[in-house]
Amino acid sequence: MTRKPLFLLLLLLQFALATQAQQETVDMEVVNRIKKEGFENSKVMETAFYLTDVNGSRLSGSSGLMRANNWTKNKLAEWGLKNAHLDEWGEFGRGWEFEKSYVAMTAPYYQHLVATPKAWTPGTNGLLKGEAVLVKVEKEEDFAQYKGKLQGKVVLMPLPREAKTTFEADAQRYTDEELAKMAAATLEQGGRPGGDNSRYEAYRAMMQLRAKVSELIKAEGAAAVLSTRGGTHGTHFTSNGAPYAVDAAPALPELEMGLEDYGRMVRLLEAGQKVAVELETKTKFLESDLKGYNVIAEIPGTDKKLKDEVVMLGAHLDSWHASTGATDNAAGVAVVMEAIRILQELGLKPKRTIRIALWGSEEQGLFGSRGYVKKTFGDPATMKLTKAHEKFAGYYNLDNGTGKIRGIYTQSNEAVIPIFEALLAPFHEMEAKTVTVRNTGGTDHQSFDALGLPGFQFIQDPIDYNTRTHHTNMDSFERLQADDLKQASVIMATFVYHTAMRDKKLPRKELPKPRTALNN
Repeated sequence: MTRKPLFLLLLLLQFALATQAQQETVDMEVVNRIKKEGFENSKVMETAFYLTDVNGSRLSGSSGLMRANNWTKNKLAEWGLKNAHLDEWGEFGRGWEFEKSYVAMTAPYYQHLVATPKAWTPGTNGLLKGEAVLVKVEKEEDFAQYKGKLQGKVVLMPLPREAKTTFEADAQRYTDEELAKMAAATLEQGGRPGGDNSRYEAYRAMMQLRAKVSELIKAEGAAAVLSTRGGTHGTHFTSNGAPYAVDAAPALPELEMGLEDYGRMVRLLEAGQKVAVELETKTKFLESDLKGYNVIAEIPGTDKKLKDEVVMLGAHLDSWHASTGATDNAAGVAVVMEAIRILQELGLKPKRTIRIALWGSEEQGLFGSRGYVKKTFGDPATMKLTKAHEKFAGYYNLDNGTGKIRGIYTQSNEAVIPIFEALLAPFHEMEAKTVTVRNTGGTDHQSFDALGLPGFQFIQDPIDYNTRTHHTNMDSFERLQADDLKQASVIMATFVYHTAMRDKKLPRKELPKPRTALNN
């Protein structure tokens, strides 16, 4: 009895979506102008060069990030954008940067090691020499064996995994089959699976044990720590080794390295060989300005009725510090800056205001975008909304490396599917045509989505983002793909422009419930 009505409802929904796709207007004259400017007069690689090679890394709170803040703000103003400024999002904490880094194994023979100080760790106060010791703790009962044995030692812990030879290329593009699977996803598959929390509980227990190990090492008077989170063939990951709060407890000097250098020392220690190391790091804490900032600029709207409505595009400007943060996320910043430069250069007159945001402190928890959304549009904890919430048309984000755009995630918003399919149609020959109802996370569109605002991240070819560059010492200018960034820039410009010109704002999902209510 229920099959026929349900079948009819599905047919009606498909008909409505198809009709909306047919009605969505795409200004091909403007699209062709965007393509011409974006491919023939591109500045995207020039922008990326200044953000990476010229500026250097952009760790949250560092002088490198402030240099990038000021350079991008001035560049946007130079291009003719209005109201270019640094916008405070809240208090971050201490900045940090390192000025010297050296580490070597000196016994059983000399070997220079490739490593980077973990962020927010202190320096060694000169050259430090010490014997290496391997600390293996799987349960709390293991602590006792290290009492009184770590004074002045350089501590290592067991390898998290082996450094195995890989037989697949680091760099990949999505296959047609993978994209078809994304496009075929249903709303029921769009969210994250629930139910089994065993993996989370195991991870939580592991992190709690690691915290106790760190306290043991410090309490026993160890001199420094060497660590690894993986990485092979000269690549190592980087992260923070201590909190950035002003009142954070002191930590030990700590450097991260790849599996090969680290693994050699672990194997020697496990075999009973004496291992000695020497290291010197010089780091600096910055406390003169504890606040965090985003970079904001606009192309003002021109329609009397719609100019107060806002379309936004953005990418996070901060990075990690082992390299220059090229794919994470100078690539995204260069693309969104190039997209708005194209629109400004063409002299287009959007109905709605187009606002670019370069976010701070994404790497520590989407702090910049969350702070901006909270003060501008409303608080997701209470769902108390501002007037600007109603006037928001949409947000587009780029933060998945250097790969070209292959489509877009709709974050379970079925109503935007036909709109995005129409906007991608002029780029099918550039292999950008996939629209998926799937959600994606880990970046700044989530700050908007959490408040019921339409925020979206594009699908990008992974290239070597997940295998080589993401949060590593290899995230440099050489890893950027110029043609991919040009393609992404013209697609970003097209989406933003047409969203600013639509008769209506982008459709929205149902407003989420206040987080305070969910926690009760």
